[in-house]
Amino acid sequence: MNLTTHKKFKGDRLMPWGKGTVVSDAKGYVFLSGNTATVDDYDPSKHQGGAVGDAATQWREILANIKADLEELGSSLDHLVKVTFYVKGPFPSGGVLSSPNFRLDVLDEFFAEHCPKHCSYNNPPPSEVIGVAALAQPDLVVELVVIAALPD
Repeated sequence: MNLTTHKKFKGDRLMPWGKGTVVSDAKGYVFLSGNTATVDDYDPSKHQGGAVGDAATQWREILANIKADLEELGSSLDHLVKVTFYVKGPFPSGGVLSSPNFRLDVLDEFFAEHCPKHCSYNNPPPSEVIGVAALAQPDLVVELVVIAALPD
C-alpha cells in the first residue's frame, strides 16, 4: 500500500493540516465513528456518566481510543487518511478553539510520541474543524471522526 499526504501551504507557510491524501493499493478502509472521551460507566440510555476531565484530557483520551481502535481493526495512526474534528463552541473567541489545548500542543504532543509522521509541523493528514453548539453530553467539548487505510 502506498499512502502519500500532500502538504498544504499558504504562500510559503506550511499549514497544520494536509492538502489531500492519495491512497493506492490499500486492502480497504476503516471508518471510525465519532469518538468522545466518556467515563467508564457512561450509559446514554440511563443518562449516566459524562466526559472525562478538561479539554486537554478529553483530547488525549480520544486520541488514545482512536489509536487502539485502529490497531484492533488492522490499521494504525500511520495510515490515517482524514480526520474530522467536531468542537463545541462558542466561536471564534471562546470554546475549545481558543484554548491552547486545541491542536498544536495536545495533538502534536500525542502524534510526536505515537506517530511523528502526522505532527502539524511535519505532514499531517487532511482535516477539518466543524464548530458545533453541543455534543452528546453537556461536558463533552470535542469529538473526532477518522478514516484510515487498511494495509495489505
